[in-house]
Amino acid sequence: MPSRFLFAALFLALAGCASAPPAAVHTKDPASSSLHGDPTRPAQAQWLRTELYFSLGTLGGSGADVISPQRWTEFLDKEVTPRFPDGFSVLEAYGQWRDHGAPEPERLSTKVIVILHEGTAQHEQDIEAIRLAWKRITGDLSVLRLSQPAQVSF
Repeated sequence: MPSRFLFAALFLALAGCASAPPAAVHTKDPASSSLHGDPTRPAQAQWLRTELYFSLGTLGGSGADVISPQRWTEFLDKEVTPRFPDGFSVLEAYGQWRDHGAPEPERLSTKVIVILHEGTAQHEQDIEAIRLAWKRITGDLSVLRLSQPAQVSF
């Protein structure tokens, strides 16, 4: 008797695996729901995703070595937005590094700006101008930049 019950339970469980596929998504233009865009907004292959990493000072720090939220907003409004008025994203981050011979790593509050842009000489100049402005304003020695090809569609 228990084997009959086990067989019936196994049969019912496997029957669920043979069900019909889920119904299709209801849309008049399936291409419009993909990540590849649609005929009016095709994916652009000549774009780049650029990330810029900015140190705001030591984690939990205070005083002159920490960039205030107001100062950060001023920097965005004056240096970044005029160069990329179509938009960008700002992410909160944390980073650390240890100098050779230092006993402890330096822990830094960080902001990351992500810009999706066409790979043009003007955008290259704009990104470098942003990096130079930050170094001039803060005295930082570097602003990490990462650029990679991106297929973009809005």
